[in-house]
Amino acid sequence: MRAGSSYSVRQRPASASPALRMTATRVRCVLLMLALLFLALIGRAMYLQLAQQDFLQGQGEARFRRAMTLEANRGVITDRNGEPLAISSPVQTIWASPADMDPVPPAKLRELAGLLELSPEELSAKLSDRKKEFVYIKRQISPELADKVMALGVPGIAKQQEYRRFYPTGEIMAHIIGFTGVDGKGQEGVELAREKMLAGHDGRRVVLKDRRGHIIEDIAAIEPPRDGQKLPLAVDQRIQYLAFREIKNAVEENKAKAGSVVVLDAHTGELLALANYPSFNPNNRVGVTPEMMRNRGVIDLFEPGSTMKPLSISLALEHGKASLKTVLDTHSYMIGPAVIRDVSPQASLDILGIIQKSSNVGTSRLALMNSPEDFWQHYDALGFGRAPNTGFPGEASGRLRDWHKWRPIEQATMSFGYGVSVSLIQMARAYTIFANDGVMLPISLYKTSSPMPGKRVIDVKTAHEMRDLLIANSQPGGGAVNGRIIGYSIGAKSGTARKLEGRSYVANKHRALFMGFAPGHAPKVIVAVMIDEPSAGKYYGGAVSAPVFANVAGGALRVLNVPPDEPSNNTLLPESTPVPADF
Repeated sequence: MRAGSSYSVRQRPASASPALRMTATRVRCVLLMLALLFLALIGRAMYLQLAQQDFLQGQGEARFRRAMTLEANRGVITDRNGEPLAISSPVQTIWASPADMDPVPPAKLRELAGLLELSPEELSAKLSDRKKEFVYIKRQISPELADKVMALGVPGIAKQQEYRRFYPTGEIMAHIIGFTGVDGKGQEGVELAREKMLAGHDGRRVVLKDRRGHIIEDIAAIEPPRDGQKLPLAVDQRIQYLAFREIKNAVEENKAKAGSVVVLDAHTGELLALANYPSFNPNNRVGVTPEMMRNRGVIDLFEPGSTMKPLSISLALEHGKASLKTVLDTHSYMIGPAVIRDVSPQASLDILGIIQKSSNVGTSRLALMNSPEDFWQHYDALGFGRAPNTGFPGEASGRLRDWHKWRPIEQATMSFGYGVSVSLIQMARAYTIFANDGVMLPISLYKTSSPMPGKRVIDVKTAHEMRDLLIANSQPGGGAVNGRIIGYSIGAKSGTARKLEGRSYVANKHRALFMGFAPGHAPKVIVAVMIDEPSAGKYYGGAVSAPVFANVAGGALRVLNVPPDEPSNNTLLPESTPVPADF
C-alpha cells in the first residue's frame, strides 16, 4: 500500500443480514396468526351471541332448570254419614340429581344412609350414575325426618311434598276401598274404580336451581294443582263393622276356608256393607297374599243351592202354573238316567212345605211346569249370567247357559241351585224382588239422593205371597229358624251346596248359605251370607250361616233405628234345634 493513499472498507447494513431477515418474517407471521385467531374468536363469539343465543340459553337452563310436580291432594272417601274411610296425609320424598352432584364425602354418605335406613352401598349406587338428573332416594317419609336429612346440607339432595294414603278402618273396609300404590294411583276397589275422580290433577312449577338444589327463581307461571273430589259411599261404617266382625267369627269358629256377607238397603239397593274374610290391612301390605285381597262377595262364583228355590218357585206362581194351595207329589222321580230326590223325603207337599222342607223334588216339578225359554228369561231378568254393574273392578258375571243348549235335566237342577253359577252380591240383588214388591233394584255403591229405578220381575201379588212364605219359613218347622232376631220378623231361606271340583261334586266340601230380609213384613235390609268349606262339624246353611244373618241383620236394624215389629217376649229357638236339610 502506498503512503498517503486512502483506503476505506464498505460495511453491509444489518438489515441485509439473512438471519435478521428471517427473524423479522417469523415475527410478522406470528402476529398475523394471532390477529387471525383473535378475529376468529370475535367472529365465533358474535355467532354464538347472535345466531346460537336461544340454543345456548336452553342448554344452560337444562342444567339448572327443574320442572317440579305440585302433587294434587287425593280426594277423601267417606261412608254415607261422612265418616272418613280413606284420607291423604302430607309426607316428604327425598330425591337427588346425580348429574349435578360432586361425590359425597364418605362420612356424610354414612350419616345420610343411616337417617334413611339404607346401607351406604345402596345409597352410593343410587348416586353413582352421573348421567341421571333425577333419582328417588326415599319416598313418603315423615316431614320431621326430611328436615333432618336436609339439615345435613348435602349438595344435590332435595325434598318434595307428596301425599300418603291412610285407611282408618284397616282390614274392615279393605275389599271395598282397595288401596293406592306408592305413586298414589288406585290399585284395587273404589280407589281404582274412581281413580280419575279421586286423583285430581297435578300442578307444575318450573324453576332454576343452583347445584345445592336451592330454588333461585321461577321461570314460568305456576300451574296450581286441582285436588281430587270427595267421594261418599253408600256403605254405613257401623253396619260394615258388624258384618266384618260376624263373618270373621263365623269363619274362625267353623274352621272355614273363607266367608262373605252382603247387606243391601231393601228400598234403594244401596250397598250398606260388604265384608269378606280373610282380609288384609291396606296400610301395611307386607305379607299380603292374593287370596287375602279377593273381594269374594263380588268376584267368587258358586252354585247357590237351595237359596235359589224361592226365585224359581216364584215363576210358577207368577205364571199361574201353581197356587199356594197346590199340592205336589214329592216322591223321587227320574229325568233320563238322573234321579231327583230329597234328603228328607215326603209323599206330598204344598208350596209352603216345599220351601220349609227344602224339597228338590217339589221345586223341580214346579220349574218344569214352565217352558225352558220362560225359565231362562226369568233367571235372565234376575241378572244371572250378566255382570251386576256395581262399579267394583273385576265383578263376575256368573254362568247361565243358553236355554237352546239345555239337556232335560238342567232346568230341574237349576231350579234348586245347581248348574248355574252366581256371586253373592247377585243373589242379594235377586232377593230385592221379595222385599220391594216384585221390583229388582240396581245395586248402588255410592251414596245418591236419587236412586236409580228398578226393574219389575214379578207382580206385587206374587212378591207378597213369596214374602209370606219366607216369613213362615223362619217359624218352627221351617229351615230359617236359626236366623230369627229378637223383636223382629224375618223372611229367609237357607242353602247348602256341595262344591264342584273338576266335573265331580266333593262329598265333604260345602258352601253354607243364608239369604233373607228383615223386618219380614216391612223389609228394610237384605242380608246374604256365604261361608266356604266349614269343617268344624256343622256345614248346613241353617246352622252355620243363619246366626251370622241374625246378628248382622239385627244389628243393622238397631243402627238404622228400625222399630221392632214383633212382641218383646219373642224368643229364639235353642241352638240345638234340628235344622231341616237344605240341599
